[in-house]
Amino acid sequence: MSPIAPPANPGPSGTQQTLLDTRLRVETPEGIDLLLRPAGLVPRALAFAIDLGIRGAILLVLYIVLGLLGELGAGLGAILLFLVTWWYMVLFEVLNQGRSPGKQWLGLRVIHDDGTPVGWAASLTRNLLRFVDLLPFGYTLGILSCLNHPAFKRLGDLAAGTLVVYRDLPPAASELPEVAAEVAPVVLSRDEQRAILAFAERQAGLSAARREELAGILADTLQVPAEQAGARLNGIARGLLT
Repeated sequence: MSPIAPPANPGPSGTQQTLLDTRLRVETPEGIDLLLRPAGLVPRALAFAIDLGIRGAILLVLYIVLGLLGELGAGLGAILLFLVTWWYMVLFEVLNQGRSPGKQWLGLRVIHDDGTPVGWAASLTRNLLRFVDLLPFGYTLGILSCLNHPAFKRLGDLAAGTLVVYRDLPPAASELPEVAAEVAPVVLSRDEQRAILAFAERQAGLSAARREELAGILADTLQVPAEQAGARLNGIARGLLT
């Protein structure tokens, strides 16, 4: 599986413009298309810092209790240090839908590249290779990998075939803008009709630049200037429902 990047838009001078979002379209083994939002470096770092603090608190409490047991407590402490360091993330990711406490707090989750829930082998691989991302110090390799990958993958994700994404909430019900109904200048397929209706319903959640970018893709087809394409699409969407 390879993410399908959305096409670039031609600019006024015929140059290619980079799209304004970083969504990835993937196809699940069941043949369902998913739009995923990869998480960038900052939210991932914040989630890791939260998990690091939780692990530190757990170990502190355990060491205080085990310190009362003398040498036996020291031995048990070494075992617990290993378990908390290497299995904390794995257990949460596999048993809690790809979410450690830090990821859950930030609205993130780990999945396979094809959108399926992360499994034991993949989670263990990505977390065991964390020591590589730490090299030579302070997560240097991990940071460089995230900044240079279109889906913000660190080396552990590349090896395990995993992806950290935002856990999108179900969209709230939306209504079409109150505009006059219009007829499309061309015959629209069912998929094209759905796309136009989706644009009209969801445009309130988009920035003005993103709305203009999306609508401008169809400006030539609609036979209107790019700045008028959004209003035309709204009218066509209203017409599809009448």
